[in-house]
Amino acid sequence: MESISSNLAAVREQIAEACRKAGRSVDEVTLIAVSKTKSAAAVRKAWEAGQREFGESYVQEFLEKCEAPELSGLPVSWHFIGHLQSNKVRQIVDKVTMVHGIDKVSTAEELSKRAVQHGLNVDFLLEVNVSREGTKYGLGPDSVLQAAEECFALPNVRLRGLMTIASPDPDTARREFSELRETLDMIRNNAPEPAALSELSMGMSGDFEEAILEGATMIRIGTAIFGWR
Repeated sequence: MESISSNLAAVREQIAEACRKAGRSVDEVTLIAVSKTKSAAAVRKAWEAGQREFGESYVQEFLEKCEAPELSGLPVSWHFIGHLQSNKVRQIVDKVTMVHGIDKVSTAEELSKRAVQHGLNVDFLLEVNVSREGTKYGLGPDSVLQAAEECFALPNVRLRGLMTIASPDPDTARREFSELRETLDMIRNNAPEPAALSELSMGMSGDFEEAILEGATMIRIGTAIFGWR
């Protein structure tokens, strides 16, 4: 069995190759190691191999991992990438670098409320259901522009961009990644701070190369690093 360290090295080389094909700098793409369902010890191994950004999807598991002795004292940068319910926001607001899965303005409002209470400024992304699948979370592509407009006025939070989970077919996924990029461009046109809208969180173990070709700035990789769950 390959180690987490060697898996990370292989993924980073694939990222570098995809960036070369896209004519982009590798520094433009942040690798988020998706550690959901994996142990704190596995996160520690990835950390020791140089990984700093990690993604979690389940609130209770995330909270337990934050307090795990294996990670004590390590300045891990946590991204919450799963569907986030409004009533769970208060539990994670002071522990995350960024929230990726905001799919309702009401959840962004709750994030803002809790950030104000903690005296924090929290970055977040709006999740968009570009595949238009009924089983997926996310704002519809036609409603995200209005949602973004409402989010711009919220205090102590900053909309940084968009996130999506694409269709399993790579060719279809690439078209969806392109649509997400175009949607972000449209949002920038009406944004009070267009430069702040710099993030496209898209691409996972099976399609991150296509995502990089279409402008991904954050890719979320779990299986290719930690193995099957």
